Amino acid sequence: MDATDAGVATGRNRDWIAEAVAALHREAARSADTHLLHASFPGLPCIDFYFKDEAAHPTGSLKHRLARSLFLYALCNGRLRPGQAVVDASSGSTAISEAWFARLLGLSFTAVMPATTAPAKIEAVHALGGHCDLTGPDTCPQARAREIAAQGACFLDQFGLAERATDWRGNNNIAESIIEQLRRERHPEPSWIVCGAGTGGTSATLGRYLRYRGLRTRLCVAEPTGMAFARVWHTRDHGARATHATCIEGIGRTVAEPGFLFEVVDEVIEVPDAASIAGMLLLEEQLGRRYGGSSGTNLVACLQLAERMHACGERGSIVSLLCDRGERYDRTLFDPQWRERSGIDPAPWSRTLRSVIGDDATHARPPAP
Repeated sequence: MDATDAGVATGRNRDWIAEAVAALHREAARSADTHLLHASFPGLPCIDFYFKDEAAHPTGSLKHRLARSLFLYALCNGRLRPGQAVVDASSGSTAISEAWFARLLGLSFTAVMPATTAPAKIEAVHALGGHCDLTGPDTCPQARAREIAAQGACFLDQFGLAERATDWRGNNNIAESIIEQLRRERHPEPSWIVCGAGTGGTSATLGRYLRYRGLRTRLCVAEPTGMAFARVWHTRDHGARATHATCIEGIGRTVAEPGFLFEVVDEVIEVPDAASIAGMLLLEEQLGRRYGGSSGTNLVACLQLAERMHACGERGSIVSLLCDRGERYDRTLFDPQWRERSGIDPAPWSRTLRSVIGDDATHARPPAP
């Protein structure tokens, strides 16, 4: 290829990148912001609860925002070329969102995910035209994704790039959206925001934005018991590894990921899997639809914080995230037989959570005008 041909090819590449970026911006403009659901509970009368319904995104989860950011980051850094295959390591929800955006841009996509991933997630990737490379317990999905990338694919690398790919200062990120939606509420500056840690991107965005705005709101990470974020946050030993396994997909990493910013987190609450599932079931009862296990983890942490506030006579609001659709777990977390086979009994935790909120807890409702 001579210099003229190279210049033409470069120009075509730039044209394609410009159109791909424009397509992602158009998609973002078409996607209305997600709802902030309000709930109040008789057992905690002075505290307002708000649930950011991220499952309402077109791809059904919080990861829709991340996937768009990862594609934009790859395009604007020159890492993604016209017609190039795309790969990432994911336990499901990010993969579904990435498959959706890959289809939008006309690119092939491979999701490297553990073979134990909920079947509905694997099926969703396939339905969007993606391919699933399923790994066994002895294979690191990220290492496998790098092997595929070495053959020419663009590795989106959610775990390595999530915290830097997201614009944390604003541009309608999730933190700015929450604070804006609360502006006319009784307690517009929440006492706490609660989220989980999978890539670390969401907690990094929230923690940075709260400081950027000078807000007194504190950030809590809700973590499955014994997982890496909690171990490192408590010990500040970045080599600390998880001491337990978890069935709660999307959060709870075995090692500290590059995107975990521990310094912007004010508290970590560890939640047993049985409690997360009890929280998930309680959310379905209160909100009238199903959300996944990580949403249940968040709820349990919210209620622990609310109990603490209530005991001290504090008033205020707590915000958390509804991370993905519960239908993805119909054959796992929501299946009583699956839970029994897995040795998980949420009933004792369900009784505990009910006692915290009060037996006649009100159903969630949109914020009052």
